[in-house]
Order: sequence, then structure tokens, then C-alpha cells
Amino acid sequence: MRIRDLVGMPDLRLRPVVGGDLLDRPVTRLYGTELPEPARYLSGGELVLSGLLWHRTAGDCERFVSSLAGCGVAALAASPPEAEELPAALVEACERHGVPLLEVPVDLSFATITERVVLELAAERVGDAGAQLGRHRRLLTVVAEGGGLSELVEAGAAELGAPCWVLACTGHVVAGPDLPGAADLVREFLVADRLPRAVRGVTLLPVTARGGERLTAWILVVSGDRADDEAAVELASLVGVERARVVQGRRIENRAAGPLLRQVLAGGDVAARIAAVGWDPGAPLRVVAASASDGRVDRVEALLEESLAAVAPGFLLTSVEDEVYALAPAGPWVEEVRSALRVAEPGLGATRVLVGISSPVGHNGLRGAAEEASHARRLGERRLEEQRLGERRQGEWRRGERQPEERRLADRGPGERRLGERLGDRRSGDRDGGLTCVVAGEEIALHQLLLAGVPEDLRGSLRRRLLGPVLDYDAAHGSNLIGTLRVFLDCSGSWTAAAARLHVHVNTLRYRVGRAEELLGADLSNFTERVDLYLALQAG
Repeated sequence: MRIRDLVGMPDLRLRPVVGGDLLDRPVTRLYGTELPEPARYLSGGELVLSGLLWHRTAGDCERFVSSLAGCGVAALAASPPEAEELPAALVEACERHGVPLLEVPVDLSFATITERVVLELAAERVGDAGAQLGRHRRLLTVVAEGGGLSELVEAGAAELGAPCWVLACTGHVVAGPDLPGAADLVREFLVADRLPRAVRGVTLLPVTARGGERLTAWILVVSGDRADDEAAVELASLVGVERARVVQGRRIENRAAGPLLRQVLAGGDVAARIAAVGWDPGAPLRVVAASASDGRVDRVEALLEESLAAVAPGFLLTSVEDEVYALAPAGPWVEEVRSALRVAEPGLGATRVLVGISSPVGHNGLRGAAEEASHARRLGERRLEEQRLGERRQGEWRRGERQPEERRLADRGPGERRLGERLGDRRSGDRDGGLTCVVAGEEIALHQLLLAGVPEDLRGSLRRRLLGPVLDYDAAHGSNLIGTLRVFLDCSGSWTAAAARLHVHVNTLRYRVGRAEELLGADLSNFTERVDLYLALQAG
């Protein structure tokens, strides 16, 4: 109900004195008062009734009206105690503060006004409840008839009169049109102190999370500020119902995943099971192996499920002990999985997620692909450890807490300092930042794959046995022959290329390599010895 509706009731005969252009203000409730400052009892939207018993001076009018204006009342309906005009000071105060003023006829009781307003507000609430019930029934019909998530989101958008989307915490749009900046909205959702939250011109509402975690939730995105909109909250709950249906459907489709993947890991014949899944017998497949640093297999499984569902339809997913394995047709989805896990990182806390993905293989090579994926996952773990070590060392360097070998490097010339920095980058590898690491099989050189399967103590022993004399010489003389040797072998023994990367003269390079050969008792023109030394360098 609005002020205009009250003015239009002929039996009330309310006359607008001030605020004729403000008659569209809504009235939410009625409040009668004779207090000089009633602000403590007002919450906004009231039609205030007063007989002006508080009025003594013009200052009283200013105090009373400013109190009403500060609370955001809808209007003041006033009647003088006797057959007199409304005080001029009251009219002026209402004009000054923008409070609509209605004059009540002296022969009209406030009880009559109260009765009419209460009846009108009650009728409106019944109408609102009916509208809510109708909306609820329409949305429930979509769910009951199996219309699916997309149809439900479309129906919800029509009811709300605003575009709607559903996002996974991997940044993928599960339902709705394209949504630019979806990854940024996910990050806002993951770090929000409370939900729903209005941000960037939309409202983010949580949809049922698996295990109660925000990281594994879906997000209902509604255009505009709908944080207090009951219809938006209702739509989010119904999307949660549809999500449960989607998850259940995936689990039914994945019933063959456990036996199939266990047979893959055991090296058995999987041809019959592949056919049972319904895949093309000739199509190449990929195996995914993943784990979490805190052992939370359920979180990794949920994240992989959401990321693969969007980019690798038909995937199979199951957990085996402390690892999650997935099997999917080969396709250009590796980068998509990498990007999805990066988006989800703000919700991971200190948890590290490691994912290894095999190269595309036929069905006969699935056992090897599973081992390759596990090796790639372990290689990703090493990369993250190296990255953290490098970041810690950089912090120590900035604070002046340099390690002995770093102090020696700082004492050398600028060319060799640049070399040391590049060597540090080389040792760290080209890896992902943050708390997740995805390594695909084709990104791993054969020697890396072989070394990843060798125990760490054995790798250290190999490195020491082959490179020990040079390592000792560098430690005693503050030199970097091991770095020179690494660059020389990286450049396939090219004197010109290696000298250019080291920023030294070719003769200087020849002297250093010769000194290394003398210490090692090796001949770097011999291909076999080059391979041995290269592997020893990579093992460190």
C-alpha cells in the first residue's frame, strides 16, 4: 500500500498538505504517537498518526519532524487537538525535511484510519503469500517434471526478472549463458566472510555443498543485489535439489569405474570392460592420478569431478586408497583442468593438490599410463617443494640471510650472477604457481619420468658418485663448475651456444669444461659419459 492509496479513499478524506510528489512512498505499518521525539520506536516506512499534543513552540515541530525524517517514515498524518489549522511551523518543518504531511479531518477518529490501514496491509500480505506460493509451485513443477538444471535456472530467472547462472568452484558455468569474469566471482565467493554476498553487480548465493565445504559448493549467481531476496534463496535451494540429482546420476554412470580402474592398475585385460563402458574401442584414453597433501581424497575427488564434467564428458572417476584416479577419452582438456584447479585455490587453504595426467594411449597401454600419471603426480610434488624452497631462499636473500653458496655467487660478476639465477629457474622447472600442480605426460621428458621412479636416496647417491669431485671443488674454491657443466650439456655440447648463455668467451668456457673433465676423469666428447653426467645433474 502507498500513501496515494490512502489519499484516494473517500471515507478517510485525508488531504495532502506537504509532499504531493512523494505520494508513491510505500506504507509498511502504522504507528500512533504523542512523544516529542519518537525515533526510538520507528524503523522506517510507517504512517505516523499524531494529535500534536506534544506541540508547544515552533522548536517542538522541528524536533518532532527531524526525528521522523531520520527514521525514514512514509508520512505524517496529523490533526490539531481543536478545530484549528495545522501549525505553520509543522508545515515548514515537513517541507524542509521531505516528510509528506496529511491533514486528518477533526471529525475522523484515528481508530477508523487504523482499521482501514491494518486491513489493507493484511490483504497485501495475503496477496504476497499467494504470489510466493504460486512461484514456489511453478519452480517445483520444473523440478518434479525432470526439466533439468538449465530449465530450472531459466524458470528462476523469469520469476526473479533477472539473469541467473550456476557456477562450480572450478569456474565452469554449470547452467546459464556465458558469464565473463566467472573465475573472479568464484574467488570472491571463496573468500567472502558471509553469504549471500552482493559484489560486482551480482549476488552470490551458496548451493548445497558436499561435506558442508564452500570449496565443493555450487554458486547461484543472480544479477543485481538480491542478498535479502527470498525468491533467490528459494531458487538456490531448488538448484541444490537438482545438484543432488546430477551427482547421483554421475555415481550411477561411474559404477563401472572402480572395477575398471582397479583392473587397469592390476594390469589385467580391460578390453571387455572398456566396451561395457560404451567407449570407442579405437579411441585413445588418458589416465589421471591425483592426491592432496592433507589426505583429503574427498576434496580432490569433488574438484576433479567438477572440472572433468565440464571438459571431458564420459569420464570415469574413483578413489583407490589415498589417490583419486580418473579415466577419460583423450582430448584438449588438460589445460582446462589446470585452469579449473587454479580458480579453486583460494578455497584450498594450505592443502596442496597434485595431479598427474598420462599421455594419450590405447587400451593396451593403460597400465603404463596409470604408472605414468602417478609418476607425473609425484614429479608435481617435487616441483612444488622446489618452488617453495626457491621462494624461501629468495626471501632470505632479500633479508640478507644468504646461504654460503648464495654468498659466493653474490661475490662473482654480474654475468655469472645472471647465470646462477637462470640455473635456479632451471632447477625449479616450468611449473604452476600456487597450491596446485598439474603435470601432463607429454610435458615430462623420458629421463624425468625414469628419475621420478627412483628413490631419493638412490638419486643422491648417483649424483654424488658421478659429480662428487666437482661439487667438492666448487665448495672449496667458491666456483661454479657444476653450473658451467649443466649449461654446456643443456646446449648439447655446443661451445658457442653455451658461451653465449654464460656470457663468457669461448676460451674461458673451454678452460672451465676442461677443468671439470680433469676432476671427473671424464671425456665430454663421449656421448655415453655425457648422458651419465646429464642424468646425475638432473637427479639433484
